[in-house]
Amino acid sequence: MTRPPALPGAVYFSLLGPLTAVVDGKPLPLGPRKQRLVLATLLSRPNTPVPVGVLTDVVWPEEPPRTARKNLQVYVSAARTLFGTVDGGDRDRVVHGCGGYRLRIEEGELDTLRFGALARAGRAAGERGDLRTAARLLREALDLWGERPPLHDLRDSAVVAEEAERLEARCLTVYEDWAEAEIETGRAAVAADGLRDLVERHPLRERLRAAWMNSLHQSGRQAEALAVYDDYRQLLSRELGLEPSPALAALYGRILGRGTSARLAAPRRAARDVSLPADIRDFTGREDELARLVPVVGAPDGGVLLVTGPAGMGKSALAVRAAHLLGEEFPDGRVHVRARHQDGTARGRTGMLEELLRLCGVETSGRPDAAEAEDAWQDWLSRHRVLLVLDDVVDEASVRGLLPRSGRSSVLLTARGQLAGLASVHRIALSAPGDAESLELLERLTGADRLRTDPVAALRIVRACGALPLAVAVSGMRLAVLRHLPPAEYAARIEDPCTALDELVAGDVSVRSRIAAGWQDLSARDRAALTRIAGHTRDGDFTLARATAALGLDEREAIRAVEALIDTGAVTSPPGEVTAHAARYEVPRLLCVYAREMAAPDAGAGAPRALRGAALELLSRG
Repeated sequence: MTRPPALPGAVYFSLLGPLTAVVDGKPLPLGPRKQRLVLATLLSRPNTPVPVGVLTDVVWPEEPPRTARKNLQVYVSAARTLFGTVDGGDRDRVVHGCGGYRLRIEEGELDTLRFGALARAGRAAGERGDLRTAARLLREALDLWGERPPLHDLRDSAVVAEEAERLEARCLTVYEDWAEAEIETGRAAVAADGLRDLVERHPLRERLRAAWMNSLHQSGRQAEALAVYDDYRQLLSRELGLEPSPALAALYGRILGRGTSARLAAPRRAARDVSLPADIRDFTGREDELARLVPVVGAPDGGVLLVTGPAGMGKSALAVRAAHLLGEEFPDGRVHVRARHQDGTARGRTGMLEELLRLCGVETSGRPDAAEAEDAWQDWLSRHRVLLVLDDVVDEASVRGLLPRSGRSSVLLTARGQLAGLASVHRIALSAPGDAESLELLERLTGADRLRTDPVAALRIVRACGALPLAVAVSGMRLAVLRHLPPAEYAARIEDPCTALDELVAGDVSVRSRIAAGWQDLSARDRAALTRIAGHTRDGDFTLARATAALGLDEREAIRAVEALIDTGAVTSPPGEVTAHAARYEVPRLLCVYAREMAAPDAGAGAPRALRGAALELLSRG
């Protein structure tokens, strides 16, 4: 293991082996096991707040004691004392905020950060065609790894073991990149022996097999290269009932028939990230959701996760944020595809398939029909590791053929509805964030000084928005432009149901338009039910008894009507198990306002509600 030179007195942390911290060549005592588990978890998510709940689950996976929070504070305090400040300055290493703890650390102080930086630089050099530099940088990244597996001393913790497996998967991908770069530069013999060891440990990893075949063949060991393929073909048939991919079979044919010219092109980030939107600068909070999402989507064997919630709840922002955080986990790229046209109507599956094939550089003969396109996409997915973000999905049928049937790719979907027909999918239902998180977003957009003079008004604004992230953001943008407008006056405007949606517009961003798009997704029956429920609740909360009265149905029919609205995302249900009679359901405040507008006799006139009301008042006076 090669360790970069450190400044005198600087701490160097390592996860690529046993957990260690070294100062001036001397190891630091990291304390008892529970304290080391806390430190390993913070280091595995450097510079990112780790929720207290996550740390609690790591340290006490069964039943945490009543003193769990106090014990965590003791472990964190010990870490602060042990590691001192950043760069010897006055900034603590471990800081508290956003409901968790964050370990501040620089790239040169943690081996996993250094590994990621070298891997990125090596891949970038390879994409520029500078394969010698690529091979050198990737080798430097691999030399950071110890002789023993990462975090092997703490793998009895399920969470730490999962993180260690993720690190090992990243190492394998970088090793494949390095081996292919060496082969392309004519140094195949350098890679051959190491590839043998890795293939023995990961016999079903096809990219390793291809690199090993290539390295043997380019080293003049053609018979051994053919034997590697034959062994793999028999293994696949025996274990999975499958055949090698067309790409590997083509390599086998070239080795068999064309001598030393046979070579399998290195799949260097075939998908790239050109379709992924930029990270959101004002992204705020959602730490608990990210803590649940990242391990599922970033799992070494891939995963599918669906984020649901009403329009404007921040589903797309969360998905884009997660995709950027997971960049290192997907060497073949991250692909973002919108599942709707600009007018909000659903895109067909064939259109999305054609876009995916184009973005990922998949060659097809002519314009394939739907079945051929789907087969070509699934074949490509089975041989690559990409993150596919399918944003604003309308229904299950539009995405079924896009989800991977095999391989190690992951999919992150966002949808207003629950997409209950998708099986084997992890789910996260987004609810409105708390006051503190919403106030932080509002402050970021308006400036801290703007709200500090009237914190009560700021809280009124957030609550009048129902804490809907889109509405809070629009409020912040409005106040940032209308510097003369007192926050208390703006709060009064959006607290009034007759003017709330008229006020929640900033340039081309309109909360009413976004809610209207979600309204169009509802069936006529669901719209009618939602309108009646909204008319019988002041703040959006309701019980089954109130829904039964509002809908004029018997209890069983009312339950079905409410659960149908939950399926669409228009109504949220409480977390955890609770009977229908005891549950308190909720319609987001601004959706309630919109539903009441739609119930008004003049709703079809098309003018904003406040203007229509004013016009009617003037007519009545005349």
